[in-house]
Order: sequence, then structure tokens, then C-alpha cells
Amino acid sequence: MKPGLYETLERIAATIEERKGKDAKTSYVAQLLSQNEDALLKKIGEEATETVLAAKGGERLALVREIADLWFHCLIVLARHGLGPGDVLAELHRREGISGIDEKAGRRK
Repeated sequence: MKPGLYETLERIAATIEERKGKDAKTSYVAQLLSQNEDALLKKIGEEATETVLAAKGGERLALVREIADLWFHCLIVLARHGLGPGDVLAELHRREGISGIDEKAGRRK
């Protein structure tokens, strides 16, 4: 991974935090956060569907762009719940080296 890429996630998360409560007419983030949670979750579903379609289409750049959209909207959902990219990365770090089968089985307990 290129140096500074994690910091990009942190800067985007900070921008999202800064735009909470701003004018929804001038900020896309504020617009999304001013809606009820179902509207924001619907947007996540749309972005996930577009990601699937891009993957099936096989165009690498389209796939990267759709995943960037999905990640961005996921960052907004995280912010709505008082979380950020560090929380997700900590969970991935916790799972590192654990079999996916074992990790999933451990959630049922």
C-alpha cells in the first residue's frame, strides 16, 4: 500500500464530521445525514448493487470507482453512528490470521 493512503481515509472521515449539520443545499454529506437512516441505507444498497454490476462487467476502473463510492457512503454511515475508518481497520486487524470459518463460527457464541 502506498504511504499516506490510510491518512486519506482519515481526512475523508474528518471532512464528513465537519460537514455534519451544514446546509444540505450546499453539502452532499449534510444532505445524506439530514435524511432518515433508511434513506442512507438505501443509498448503501444502491452503491453495493452498482459494485456488483461493475464486477460482473469486468471493467477494472469501473469496479474501483464503484467501490470508492461504496466506501465513501459507508464512511458516512459510520460517522452517523459515531464511528470511523479506524474502527473498521481495528476489527480487520483483530481478524487477521484467523480463519474466516473460525471467525464466523465465533460470532455465533
